[in-house]
Amino acid sequence: MMELDQYKILEKIGEGAYGVVYKALDTKNNAIVAVKEIRVPKYDGIRASNLREVVILKTLQHDNVVRVLDVVYTHKGLYLVLEYLDVNLEKHMSSCLRYSDDPHLIKVFLYQLLRGIAYCHSHEVMHRDLKPENLLIDLKTKTLKLADFGFARFIRYKPLSLEVMTVAYTPPEILLGSKEYCFSADMWCIGCIFAEMVNRKTLFGGDSKIRQSVKGNSQIRQLFHIFKTMGTPKEDTWPGITCLPNFMPTFPEFVAKDLAVVVPDLDKVGLDLLRKMLSVHPSSRITAKLALEHEFFKGISFP
Repeated sequence: MMELDQYKILEKIGEGAYGVVYKALDTKNNAIVAVKEIRVPKYDGIRASNLREVVILKTLQHDNVVRVLDVVYTHKGLYLVLEYLDVNLEKHMSSCLRYSDDPHLIKVFLYQLLRGIAYCHSHEVMHRDLKPENLLIDLKTKTLKLADFGFARFIRYKPLSLEVMTVAYTPPEILLGSKEYCFSADMWCIGCIFAEMVNRKTLFGGDSKIRQSVKGNSQIRQLFHIFKTMGTPKEDTWPGITCLPNFMPTFPEFVAKDLAVVVPDLDKVGLDLLRKMLSVHPSSRITAKLALEHEFFKGISFP
Protein backbone atom coordinates (compact mmCIF):
# COMPACT_ATOMS: atom_id res chain seq x y z
CA MET A 1 0.00 0.00 0.00
CA MET A 2 1.43 3.35 -1.06
CA GLU A 3 1.52 6.56 0.93
CA LEU A 4 -1.00 9.31 0.21
CA ASP A 5 1.89 11.79 -0.02
CA GLN A 6 2.65 10.24 -3.38
CA TYR A 7 -0.43 11.93 -4.84
CA LYS A 8 -0.52 15.69 -5.37
CA ILE A 9 -4.09 17.01 -5.42
CA LEU A 10 -4.73 19.27 -8.43
CA GLU A 11 -8.45 20.04 -8.29
CA LYS A 12 -11.82 18.77 -7.08
CA ILE A 13 -13.76 17.14 -9.91
CA GLY A 14 -16.80 15.68 -8.14
CA GLU A 15 -18.63 15.23 -4.87
CA GLY A 16 -21.23 12.70 -3.74
CA ALA A 17 -23.06 11.57 -0.64
CA TYR A 18 -20.08 9.74 0.82
CA GLY A 19 -17.01 11.44 -0.54
CA VAL A 20 -15.12 13.80 -2.80
CA VAL A 21 -13.22 12.98 -5.99
CA TYR A 22 -10.06 14.85 -6.92
CA LYS A 23 -7.83 15.00 -9.97
CA ALA A 24 -4.31 14.30 -8.77
CA LEU A 25 -0.75 13.72 -9.96
CA ASP A 26 0.95 10.46 -9.09
CA THR A 27 4.39 11.96 -8.45
CA LYS A 28 6.10 8.57 -8.47
CA ASN A 29 4.82 7.55 -11.90
CA ASN A 30 4.18 11.07 -13.28
CA ALA A 31 0.62 10.07 -14.20
CA ILE A 32 -2.74 11.75 -13.73
CA VAL A 33 -5.11 9.79 -11.49
CA ALA A 34 -8.41 10.27 -9.70
CA VAL A 35 -8.44 10.12 -5.90
CA LYS A 36 -11.75 9.38 -4.19
CA GLU A 37 -11.76 10.49 -0.57
CA ILE A 38 -14.34 8.47 1.34
CA ARG A 39 -15.69 10.17 4.43
CA VAL A 40 -15.13 8.01 7.49
CA PRO A 41 -17.22 8.82 10.60
CA LYS A 42 -14.94 9.97 13.41
CA TYR A 43 -16.21 7.50 15.98
CA ASP A 44 -17.74 4.70 13.89
CA GLY A 45 -14.79 3.94 11.64
CA ILE A 46 -15.00 2.57 8.11
CA ARG A 47 -18.50 1.57 7.02
CA ALA A 48 -19.18 -1.93 5.71
CA SER A 49 -20.36 -0.31 2.45
CA ASN A 50 -16.93 1.35 2.04
CA LEU A 51 -15.13 -1.96 2.46
CA ARG A 52 -17.60 -3.55 0.05
CA GLU A 53 -16.79 -0.92 -2.60
CA VAL A 54 -13.07 -1.69 -2.27
CA VAL A 55 -13.65 -5.45 -2.50
CA ILE A 56 -15.92 -5.09 -5.53
CA LEU A 57 -13.52 -2.79 -7.39
CA LYS A 58 -10.65 -5.15 -6.65
CA THR A 59 -12.76 -8.06 -7.91
CA LEU A 60 -13.88 -6.44 -11.16
CA GLN A 61 -11.19 -6.26 -13.85
CA HIS A 62 -12.71 -5.22 -17.18
CA ASP A 63 -12.07 -2.72 -19.96
CA ASN A 64 -15.43 -1.04 -19.26
CA VAL A 65 -15.06 -0.80 -15.48
CA VAL A 66 -12.88 1.89 -13.92
CA ARG A 67 -9.63 0.44 -12.52
CA VAL A 68 -8.60 0.87 -8.91
CA LEU A 69 -4.86 1.54 -8.74
CA ASP A 70 -4.32 1.87 -5.04
CA VAL A 71 -6.12 1.92 -1.69
CA VAL A 72 -4.80 4.18 1.05
CA TYR A 73 -6.07 4.30 4.62
CA THR A 74 -4.73 6.97 6.95
CA HIS A 75 -5.90 8.60 10.15
CA LYS A 76 -7.60 11.17 7.91
CA GLY A 77 -9.72 8.72 5.95
CA LEU A 78 -9.99 6.08 3.24
CA TYR A 79 -8.78 6.92 -0.27
CA LEU A 80 -9.30 5.05 -3.52
CA VAL A 81 -6.85 5.88 -6.29
CA LEU A 82 -8.51 5.26 -9.64
CA GLU A 83 -7.59 5.65 -13.29
CA TYR A 84 -8.45 9.11 -14.56
CA LEU A 85 -10.81 9.66 -17.50
CA ASP A 86 -11.61 12.96 -19.19
CA VAL A 87 -15.29 13.50 -18.46
CA ASN A 88 -18.49 11.79 -17.35
CA LEU A 89 -21.35 11.14 -19.76
CA GLU A 90 -23.57 13.79 -18.17
CA LYS A 91 -21.04 16.55 -18.80
CA HIS A 92 -20.21 15.22 -22.24
CA MET A 93 -23.85 15.33 -23.32
CA SER A 94 -24.27 18.88 -22.05
CA SER A 95 -21.00 20.24 -23.45
CA CYS A 96 -20.92 18.52 -26.85
CA LEU A 97 -23.61 20.28 -28.90
CA ARG A 98 -23.52 17.73 -31.73
CA TYR A 99 -23.51 14.71 -29.42
CA SER A 100 -27.01 13.42 -30.25
CA ASP A 101 -26.38 13.95 -33.97
CA ASP A 102 -24.06 10.93 -33.98
CA PRO A 103 -26.24 7.83 -33.54
CA HIS A 104 -23.23 5.55 -34.01
CA LEU A 105 -21.44 7.11 -31.03
CA ILE A 106 -24.56 6.64 -28.89
CA LYS A 107 -24.59 3.01 -29.99
CA VAL A 108 -20.90 2.60 -29.14
CA PHE A 109 -21.39 4.08 -25.65
CA LEU A 110 -24.48 1.97 -24.99
CA TYR A 111 -22.71 -1.21 -26.11
CA GLN A 112 -19.79 -0.55 -23.78
CA LEU A 113 -22.18 0.22 -20.90
CA LEU A 114 -23.94 -3.09 -21.49
CA ARG A 115 -20.65 -4.94 -21.80
CA GLY A 116 -19.44 -3.52 -18.50
CA ILE A 117 -22.67 -4.31 -16.64
CA ALA A 118 -22.88 -7.80 -18.19
CA TYR A 119 -19.43 -8.45 -16.72
CA CYS A 120 -20.55 -7.13 -13.32
CA HIS A 121 -23.66 -9.31 -13.37
CA SER A 122 -21.62 -12.36 -14.33
CA HIS A 123 -19.68 -11.76 -11.12
CA GLU A 124 -22.94 -11.39 -9.11
CA VAL A 125 -22.49 -7.63 -8.68
CA MET A 126 -25.34 -5.13 -9.02
CA HIS A 127 -24.21 -1.54 -9.55
CA ARG A 128 -27.42 0.05 -8.16
CA ASP A 129 -26.54 3.62 -9.13
CA LEU A 130 -26.20 3.73 -12.90
CA LYS A 131 -26.68 7.22 -14.31
CA PRO A 132 -24.78 9.44 -16.80
CA GLU A 133 -22.81 11.06 -13.99
CA ASN A 134 -21.33 7.68 -13.03
CA LEU A 135 -20.18 6.74 -16.53
CA LEU A 136 -16.70 7.99 -17.41
CA ILE A 137 -15.40 8.61 -20.93
CA ASP A 138 -11.97 8.75 -22.52
CA LEU A 139 -12.59 11.32 -25.24
CA LYS A 140 -9.63 10.22 -27.37
CA THR A 141 -10.52 6.53 -27.58
CA LYS A 142 -14.29 6.94 -26.99
CA THR A 143 -14.01 4.34 -24.22
CA LEU A 144 -16.78 4.31 -21.60
CA LYS A 145 -16.28 2.89 -18.11
CA LEU A 146 -18.57 2.24 -15.18
CA ALA A 147 -17.58 4.16 -12.06
CA ASP A 148 -18.76 4.95 -8.50
CA PHE A 149 -19.50 1.55 -6.99
CA GLY A 150 -20.44 3.03 -3.61
CA PHE A 151 -23.90 1.43 -3.78
CA ALA A 152 -22.82 -1.76 -5.55
CA ARG A 153 -23.69 -5.05 -3.91
CA PHE A 154 -23.08 -8.77 -4.34
CA ILE A 155 -26.57 -10.09 -5.04
CA ARG A 156 -26.12 -13.18 -2.85
CA TYR A 157 -26.30 -11.06 0.31
CA LYS A 158 -29.84 -10.30 1.49
CA PRO A 159 -31.92 -8.35 2.36
CA LEU A 160 -31.37 -5.60 -0.18
CA SER A 161 -31.69 -1.94 0.76
CA LEU A 162 -34.19 0.37 -0.91
CA GLU A 163 -32.03 3.43 -0.24
CA VAL A 164 -30.14 3.12 -3.49
CA MET A 165 -30.02 4.73 -6.92
CA THR A 166 -31.05 8.22 -7.95
CA VAL A 167 -34.73 9.02 -8.31
CA ALA A 168 -34.89 9.63 -12.06
CA TYR A 169 -33.28 6.24 -12.78
CA THR A 170 -34.97 4.14 -10.10
CA PRO A 171 -37.02 1.18 -11.41
CA PRO A 172 -40.67 0.75 -10.41
CA GLU A 173 -40.10 -2.35 -8.27
CA ILE A 174 -37.82 -0.40 -5.91
CA LEU A 175 -40.14 2.60 -5.93
CA LEU A 176 -42.94 0.24 -4.95
CA GLY A 177 -40.91 -1.00 -1.99
CA SER A 178 -39.86 -4.47 -3.14
CA LYS A 179 -36.66 -5.76 -1.56
CA GLU A 180 -36.62 -8.72 -3.95
CA TYR A 181 -35.12 -6.84 -6.88
CA CYS A 182 -32.19 -8.16 -8.90
CA PHE A 183 -30.01 -7.46 -11.95
CA SER A 184 -33.04 -6.24 -13.92
CA ALA A 185 -32.95 -3.07 -11.78
CA ASP A 186 -29.66 -2.11 -13.44
CA MET A 187 -31.22 -2.78 -16.85
CA TRP A 188 -34.00 -0.28 -16.13
CA CYS A 189 -31.33 2.35 -15.38
CA ILE A 190 -29.61 1.56 -18.67
CA GLY A 191 -32.89 1.97 -20.54
CA CYS A 192 -33.32 5.42 -18.96
CA ILE A 193 -29.75 6.34 -19.93
CA PHE A 194 -30.26 5.06 -23.49
CA ALA A 195 -33.33 7.27 -23.97
CA GLU A 196 -31.54 10.22 -22.37
CA MET A 197 -28.60 9.89 -24.74
CA VAL A 198 -31.01 10.13 -27.68
CA ASN A 199 -33.36 12.80 -26.29
CA ARG A 200 -30.71 14.72 -24.34
CA LYS A 201 -33.07 15.04 -21.41
CA THR A 202 -34.15 12.85 -18.51
CA LEU A 203 -36.76 10.32 -19.61
CA PHE A 204 -38.98 10.07 -16.54
CA GLY A 205 -38.77 13.54 -15.02
CA GLY A 206 -37.93 13.39 -11.36
CA ASP A 207 -34.83 14.96 -9.85
CA SER A 208 -31.65 13.32 -11.10
CA LYS A 209 -29.73 14.72 -8.11
CA ILE A 210 -31.92 13.31 -5.31
CA ARG A 211 -31.37 9.76 -4.18
CA GLN A 212 -34.30 7.39 -3.85
CA SER A 213 -35.59 6.93 -0.30
CA VAL A 214 -38.27 4.76 1.22
CA LYS A 215 -39.41 7.80 3.16
CA GLY A 216 -41.60 10.64 1.92
CA ASN A 217 -43.50 10.92 -1.35
CA SER A 218 -40.64 11.10 -3.83
CA GLN A 219 -41.13 7.48 -4.87
CA ILE A 220 -44.85 8.02 -5.55
CA ARG A 221 -44.19 11.09 -7.69
CA GLN A 222 -41.60 9.17 -9.69
CA LEU A 223 -44.00 6.26 -10.18
CA PHE A 224 -46.47 8.71 -11.72
CA HIS A 225 -43.76 9.91 -14.13
CA ILE A 226 -43.14 6.30 -15.17
CA PHE A 227 -46.78 5.24 -15.41
CA LYS A 228 -47.69 8.29 -17.51
CA THR A 229 -45.29 7.00 -20.16
CA MET A 230 -45.25 3.22 -19.73
CA GLY A 231 -48.81 2.72 -18.48
CA THR A 232 -50.04 1.76 -15.02
CA PRO A 233 -49.40 -1.95 -14.32
CA LYS A 234 -52.17 -4.15 -12.97
CA GLU A 235 -52.32 -7.52 -11.27
CA ASP A 236 -52.83 -9.29 -14.61
CA THR A 237 -49.73 -7.67 -16.15
CA TRP A 238 -47.61 -7.81 -12.98
CA PRO A 239 -48.77 -10.61 -10.66
CA GLY A 240 -48.21 -9.66 -7.02
CA ILE A 241 -47.89 -5.92 -7.60
CA THR A 242 -50.85 -5.15 -5.35
CA CYS A 243 -48.98 -6.75 -2.43
CA LEU A 244 -45.95 -4.47 -2.67
CA PRO A 245 -45.59 -2.00 0.25
CA ASN A 246 -45.97 1.22 -1.75
CA PHE A 247 -48.69 0.06 -4.12
CA MET A 248 -51.85 2.16 -3.94
CA PRO A 249 -55.17 0.99 -5.40
CA THR A 250 -55.90 4.65 -6.14
CA PHE A 251 -53.07 4.93 -8.70
CA PRO A 252 -54.44 6.62 -11.84
CA GLU A 253 -54.85 4.15 -14.71
CA PHE A 254 -52.53 5.65 -17.31
CA VAL A 255 -52.37 4.14 -20.79
CA ALA A 256 -48.91 3.45 -22.21
CA LYS A 257 -47.62 5.94 -24.77
CA ASP A 258 -45.99 4.98 -28.04
CA LEU A 259 -42.22 5.05 -27.36
CA ALA A 260 -41.72 6.20 -30.95
CA VAL A 261 -43.36 9.47 -29.87
CA VAL A 262 -41.47 9.63 -26.57
CA VAL A 263 -38.08 8.98 -28.22
CA PRO A 264 -38.72 10.18 -31.79
CA ASP A 265 -35.13 10.07 -33.04
CA LEU A 266 -34.67 6.36 -32.37
CA ASP A 267 -35.20 3.86 -35.18
CA LYS A 268 -37.48 0.79 -34.96
CA VAL A 269 -34.70 -1.59 -33.97
CA GLY A 270 -33.50 0.77 -31.24
CA LEU A 271 -37.06 1.23 -29.97
CA ASP A 272 -37.42 -2.55 -29.72
CA LEU A 273 -34.33 -2.76 -27.52
CA LEU A 274 -35.50 0.20 -25.42
CA ARG A 275 -38.92 -1.41 -24.82
CA LYS A 276 -37.23 -4.59 -23.61
CA MET A 277 -35.08 -2.61 -21.18
CA LEU A 278 -38.02 -0.58 -19.88
CA SER A 279 -40.49 -3.37 -19.26
CA VAL A 280 -42.34 -2.25 -16.12
CA HIS A 281 -42.48 -5.85 -14.88
CA PRO A 282 -38.87 -6.56 -13.85
CA SER A 283 -38.91 -10.24 -14.80
CA SER A 284 -39.74 -9.29 -18.40
CA ARG A 285 -36.72 -7.03 -18.88
CA ILE A 286 -33.95 -8.08 -21.20
CA THR A 287 -30.66 -9.15 -19.63
CA ALA A 288 -27.40 -7.36 -20.40
CA LYS A 289 -26.04 -10.48 -22.09
CA LEU A 290 -29.02 -10.76 -24.43
CA ALA A 291 -29.06 -7.00 -25.07
CA LEU A 292 -25.49 -7.24 -26.41
CA GLU A 293 -26.76 -9.71 -29.02
CA HIS A 294 -29.62 -7.45 -30.12
CA GLU A 295 -29.93 -6.48 -33.78
CA PHE A 296 -29.42 -2.84 -32.79
CA PHE A 297 -25.68 -3.52 -32.49
CA LYS A 298 -25.33 -5.34 -35.80
CA GLY A 299 -22.18 -4.16 -37.57
CA ILE A 300 -21.04 -2.00 -34.66
CA SER A 301 -17.44 -0.79 -34.88
CA PHE A 302 -15.28 1.06 -32.39
CA PRO A 303 -13.15 4.15 -33.09
